[in-house]
Formats: sequence, C-alpha cells, structure tokens
Amino acid sequence: MVLAVIRHAESIENADKYNGFYQDRRPWDGRAAHAISRTIVGLTPRGFRQSAWLGRELAELTGMGRLRVLTSTYRRSIDTADVAFTAWPGQCERTPLLDEQHYGDATYMTKAELFATYPDGADDRRQRKHLWVPPGGGESLADGVMDRARRFVDLAQAAVRGGQTVIAVTHHTTILALRCLLEDRPLTDVVDEARRAKTPNAGIYRYQLADGRFEPIGSAAPPLNL
Repeated sequence: MVLAVIRHAESIENADKYNGFYQDRRPWDGRAAHAISRTIVGLTPRGFRQSAWLGRELAELTGMGRLRVLTSTYRRSIDTADVAFTAWPGQCERTPLLDEQHYGDATYMTKAELFATYPDGADDRRQRKHLWVPPGGGESLADGVMDRARRFVDLAQAAVRGGQTVIAVTHHTTILALRCLLEDRPLTDVVDEARRAKTPNAGIYRYQLADGRFEPIGSAAPPLNL
C-alpha cells in the first residue's frame, strides 16, 4: 500500500493572483483575507481538467478497495478531490492537518505592503522564510506547519500499516513540510529547491512504506497543455 501526496489543482488565485488577490494596498483585513483563501477560492477550468487527469493518473490506486482520501479544509483542495475521485462522492475526509500555512494578517499582502506594515519581520521573510512567523496569528513553516505534517505522517503510517492506500490532497507549503519528513531531507534543502521550481498544481509525490519508513517511489505532474 502507498501514500500519494498531491497539490491541489490550479485555483483562481494561482491563475490570476496579481489582478485580484495581491493588490497594494490589499482591499481586505487579515481575517477576511484568510476566510476568502479558505472558503471561497476555487478551481479554474484548467484546474478542473487537472483534477480529472488526477483521477485517471491514480486509477490504479482507486481500484485497490481500501482507499482513504484526505483533503485540507480549503475549498480548492476539497474540489480537487471531489472531481478526481468521483466514485467516492462525499466520502473524502477533511483534516486541518493538511491545511495551507496560516499567514495571519499577512494573507494576500504584497511584499511591499507587508514590509511597510510589519518592518520587524522583514529580514526573516526575505532571508529565512521557513522561520518567519506571519503577524496576527500566523504560523511558521518550520514550527506550525511542520508540527501538523508530523501528525499527518503518523496518521498515514498507521493507515498504510492497516492495509489502506492513502491519498492526501493539500497545498504547496504543507507539501514542503511533508517532503522534508517523508524523504528525510533538511527543510532548508526542500525550501531552496522550491524556490527554483515550485510544486506544480496537481503534482503527485508517491511513497511506499518499507521497514517502518516511507520511501519515495516516483512523482508525476499533469501535461502543461491541459
């Protein structure tokens, strides 16, 4: 049995972020911005096509019977799973362990607005992004996100040992933390790699449990012309 970690398909924020979500100055306060990110931002038409591709790409897993599909509590993750795994309508589990990094009051701020509003955190945001704690109740990648990722890996290990195939639909930053743990790599290496090439929308990372640890067994991404 295996674990598949997937980034949600293309969202309207991914496709059009600088024309509506990141404006200087931002038209929403932090609480409203986070609510928009979690509950409103859905998929583009391309995102729906990528989700359908995921269903085809993972068809061999969905035929294994004891399938467990988990998503974050964000709409774009839920919609990706619902389209990809249409044979399990309403059966995909939602868990905050897979949520995107909480950016607090910094949600949807441009860098210029963020640095002007919160200058004390500018150096961490520029040079040590994994350690940066967003203002107003946010969580860092190295602490809050990593803690949730550890708990999810424990959950996934127990499920796979119990004979389940686990599919996790989540977000770019959460995937960085998961890859650090699943691939036994320093977080800084994974973050540096992501600066050069961000996790593709609908990208898949596959892992197999062997001798009590997950080992990577391959990755895939949807065609660019979808």
